[in-house]
Amino acid sequence: MDRKTRTRKATAIAAACAAGVLLAAGCSSSSGGKKAQTAANNISAGKATTARIKIAMITHAAPGDTFWDLIRKGAQAAAAKDNINLVYSSDPNAANQANLVQNAIDQKVDGIAITLAKPDAMKAAVAKAEAAGIPVVGFNAGLSAWKSQKLLEYFGQDEDIAGQAFGTKLNSIGAKSALCVVQEQGNVALETRCAGLKKTFKGKVQNLYVNGTDMPSVKSTITAKLRQDSSIDEIVTLGGPFALTAVQSVSDANSKAKVATFDLNQDVVKAIQAGTVQFAVDQQPYLQGYLAVDSLWLYKFNGNFSGGSAQPVLTGPAFVTKDNVATIAKFAANGTR
Repeated sequence: MDRKTRTRKATAIAAACAAGVLLAAGCSSSSGGKKAQTAANNISAGKATTARIKIAMITHAAPGDTFWDLIRKGAQAAAAKDNINLVYSSDPNAANQANLVQNAIDQKVDGIAITLAKPDAMKAAVAKAEAAGIPVVGFNAGLSAWKSQKLLEYFGQDEDIAGQAFGTKLNSIGAKSALCVVQEQGNVALETRCAGLKKTFKGKVQNLYVNGTDMPSVKSTITAKLRQDSSIDEIVTLGGPFALTAVQSVSDANSKAKVATFDLNQDVVKAIQAGTVQFAVDQQPYLQGYLAVDSLWLYKFNGNFSGGSAQPVLTGPAFVTKDNVATIAKFAANGTR
């Protein structure tokens, strides 16, 4: 084998190792010496030994919403693997979230992973980060805005497609009148879910806006609506905790309505098993958090990006029903689904 061939082979092996395709044992220096091992981003036994970097993850999470615990766990798992100092912060108020982005810029972080629940309010802050040379990736919310705001990548669910799939599912189980409960007015992802539902559901759809940061208020508002309109036979919630509250509202109102939801958590899995929640649409939040952080490390140390900077990486939707919930339950018990 001549020198040129050996170099080409070493480069190919290094690239594969950096992408995590091969086990560390297959990336030994015998294939290309110390230079090839360095080019493989110093991965040893599946854990990076690259220089420690700081990544900021900034979300619109409301206090107490367990959905975001799953995203954070995924992000922490990627950070532990990649030798990253992960700085997590959140605020449901868009102006405050934008200030958190500025704080990250001031800290001179190496990358930012962000949600764009209210894209217009975040536009200036994102532009400042990019102007400072900080790569920004989006996840979970902001599918309609990530390209226009020049984010590097996006990881999440197409909420319009998810909403349409939800509507089709309701048709298949014979629902006639659905109440779509929106816990944060103006959140584009949530509004898009209900809009998608309306596109395919053959019955009646009403939106009900509630204060998602005040669960007793959510419960009383849903209960009052059910008492007012006895024709409602399906409650569609846009987050796991709200599904469980809706189940209580159905009981309080002596309603015959069923409950189904977007998003999954450990308690929703149990509710599906028990039959109190019909099904859930899982967008895999753990995966979103993991990919968002890992992608910034891959971009920093190997120039990788997913989707060709033109397409999002979709993590959902997937339906979890009583028929397949047992498969998910063991992972939910670990707090990762």
